[in-house]
Amino acid sequence: MNPTATAPARSRRALRAVLVSLLIGALAIAGAAVYRSASATVPTGSIADGASLADVPPPPDGAVTEEDGLLPSGATAFDEAYPGIAGLSQGLRDALQRASHDAAAADIIVLVNSGWRSAEYQDQLLEEAVSQYGSAEEAARWVASSATSAHVAGDAVDVGSYDAVDWLTANGAAYGLCQTYGNESWHFELRPEAIDHGCPAPYADPAHDPRMHG
Repeated sequence: MNPTATAPARSRRALRAVLVSLLIGALAIAGAAVYRSASATVPTGSIADGASLADVPPPPDGAVTEEDGLLPSGATAFDEAYPGIAGLSQGLRDALQRASHDAAAADIIVLVNSGWRSAEYQDQLLEEAVSQYGSAEEAARWVASSATSAHVAGDAVDVGSYDAVDWLTANGAAYGLCQTYGNESWHFELRPEAIDHGCPAPYADPAHDPRMHG
């Protein structure tokens, strides 16, 4: 075979190899840029590794944040760095911490799905309930107004999981923690007298609670 006849072919192959290498490099750079852009946009209340608060975009107008009492998944009564826990009344928080400590001995983790809420947060929940249930009257069976909500006052917690709800249902009175509403088994409030006298019968729902009509 004549070696000079294959020289152009070798040149073309070399050129293609260079072009492929350049294309791969360009794609890698573009992918890194997209990754950095996506990493900089993180959900409100969380910060990507290596980022700072300045890198986190502000929440949309009207969106609730941790400052309004929104709690992350897995929060407990001991997570006082969150306003949703820190905003609870001292007596309720102390009672829930004692109960949570004892429940843990039975391998049950008492989670706090919602604690203290800002008035804005509560009003948003009420608006959503009206939209979901179709009327203010039906929504009132599930969500109180900000003016009457025990959550806004820091006097109520919604707990999870199912095991924790069952444990507190059976043992909560010993800590003064009582279910307040029959349709919300997860909603507990502090009733110190329950330690000696047991919890009072719960209202059927918030609409039957006299405090909601004050």
